[in-house]
Amino acid sequence: MADLISRLKQRSVEKRDASVHVEGRILFLVDDADAVRRQLAGEDLPLDHAVPYRDDISTDEITPAWVCYYFDETLGDFPYVGFRAGGEFPIERNSIRAGGFGVAVSGKRRGKGSSREASPYAEKCAGIQVVVAENIERIYQQNCHNLGLLTSTDFGVLARLRAGETIPLETFLEGKDPVTRQIIEWGGLFEFNLARLQGKVELDAPAPADGGMTITEKIFARHRVVDLSRDQVGCSSIATGDAGFFRTDLRFSHEYVTPMASAFFEEKVGKGEPVNDPGSIVFFRDHLTFLAMAMTPERKAQGLLEVADQLRIKQEEFSREQGVTLHGETGHGGSEAICHSKILESYAEPGQLIIGSDSHTPHSGALGCVAFGVGTTAIFNSWITRDVYSYVPETVRVVCRGQAPAGITAKDMMLAILATDYVRDGKAIGKMMEYCGEAVEALSIDERATMTNMAAEVGAFSGIVAPDERTVEFLARERGMAPEVARELCAGLRSDDDARFVHTIEIDAAALRPLVATPGDPGNGVSIDEIGDVPIEIAYGGSCTAGKKEDMDMYARVLAHAVARGRKVAEGVEFWIQFGSMEVKEYCASQGYLDIFEKAGAQIIEPSCGACINAGPGVSRRPDQVTVSAINRNFPGRSGPGLMYLASPLTVAASAIEGRIVEWNPESVGSTQA
Repeated sequence: MADLISRLKQRSVEKRDASVHVEGRILFLVDDADAVRRQLAGEDLPLDHAVPYRDDISTDEITPAWVCYYFDETLGDFPYVGFRAGGEFPIERNSIRAGGFGVAVSGKRRGKGSSREASPYAEKCAGIQVVVAENIERIYQQNCHNLGLLTSTDFGVLARLRAGETIPLETFLEGKDPVTRQIIEWGGLFEFNLARLQGKVELDAPAPADGGMTITEKIFARHRVVDLSRDQVGCSSIATGDAGFFRTDLRFSHEYVTPMASAFFEEKVGKGEPVNDPGSIVFFRDHLTFLAMAMTPERKAQGLLEVADQLRIKQEEFSREQGVTLHGETGHGGSEAICHSKILESYAEPGQLIIGSDSHTPHSGALGCVAFGVGTTAIFNSWITRDVYSYVPETVRVVCRGQAPAGITAKDMMLAILATDYVRDGKAIGKMMEYCGEAVEALSIDERATMTNMAAEVGAFSGIVAPDERTVEFLARERGMAPEVARELCAGLRSDDDARFVHTIEIDAAALRPLVATPGDPGNGVSIDEIGDVPIEIAYGGSCTAGKKEDMDMYARVLAHAVARGRKVAEGVEFWIQFGSMEVKEYCASQGYLDIFEKAGAQIIEPSCGACINAGPGVSRRPDQVTVSAINRNFPGRSGPGLMYLASPLTVAASAIEGRIVEWNPESVGSTQA
């Protein structure tokens, strides 16, 4: 590795120009399909067009899952093909390239959802050079900067761009932290890291905290890279907003990302060059193992199954060459585990700093880790330096008070949090969510993981729960760790009494009723009582969010109660239960759940991400098809073309029995009550 670093220090690298001239037209991503089509046909909307912008454009819309089977410049054919305006999909393959666009403009929360760097890379390859939006999600914006795309939340820049002005690069640096400014100035993260290795960049020393620290700040302080050349890591205190590089304990990626990252590595670093510390890198084949069962005949006819299989092949080859552990497919179909499930079950420890190639990396925050998703460029750069650029986020304290009633789960609490004005208005974007309060302390590690996992839906930096005796019990039971060792790992990992929180969200858990999120967004949470009679055709329980052992306990509880009363899954309803890992499947076998699931008429699926990413059984097949699902997000097209309601595992199982969305009520006949 020392030889590689020496060679990289000799590479030529220069800053980008101090002024920017953008070639191309401005594309306004508005909520009017006709207005979008007119732009694609050559019409330029006026700057004061008054057509409402589309808010909440997710990366699933910029590059739907099937687009991400490509991991090269072919992605430039596809940006925005999943973009929906007024219920229509006005953008087709190659529309953006053919339209000659250089700027793309939208409303609030641009780039929410998946951390897939395929989205900004597709935009870049199609000719987009500048992204403008009212506010921009953290991972998506960081991916843009890492690739060299410019971003702005200042709509005033549009007039200058349309006029063809040469604009000072400083315009796109305003409000950025010192490191992000330099990443933009050097034209991307890899180029910045070359300059960093060559001593050409200026990095501030860690800024000490003024007073007490949150648990997040404490973990960041322990991992702050003070001097890379001397391998000096860690400081005693760090302030919110400090930006720099942080030593990772674990780096993981899956087959949607590893191939692109390895292609970047081989192109920019060199084929055959070694990654840094392969023992702390983990690869997963967990997203596309059931793709053939979900892909439409039209997609198969386009050869997309063969395209997708190249992801598997490339990851396997790179894993062998680099000596990196790969959790792959099993002989039973499916995969060993969903990455988040396995990292929590077997790898993560309290106090660690973990990065993963997926927005739901915060899953491991349930054990008191700072775990966050990053894009492809950040992953591939971490293979060189073992560290990752980040800022120290402000923390939002989420207090769930009181004792949750029977039947209220972590998913219900999370849907209530997502429905708050603070979250829906985008004020939690990029902040750490620290969950606490009596109701959180009462949760198991599996249920805590539901909450930290869905920090991704908040748009947060990550989510975390301070480790406690439940954490110690989990590590002893699941890992065989000695309790005294586990307690030592947890020592000091609590926010100080005088730590500063930017905001506090309070949830009265004792007053909660079972919730669902209506189709379109996880933030659409309402009480089941408010949605009326909603018949379903599909119920799905699985994914990293709802494929854990305790989720299986909940499905089994409802189904066993139904079977005992002579009930089964309602006629005309498919109920799919998918394990998060082989360990979860083995647990279900040991508890007798597999027999219960079969008797109730549920269909079980081997571990994989599956329907959650439109790549397995349980996806909808028609726009009018209604699904109730325990997964984490219900963005348009996320799990098929139909209408998806999000709910807890209890609600999903109860609804499967009744054939319509209902809450779980063991006192009623048939296990459910309308």
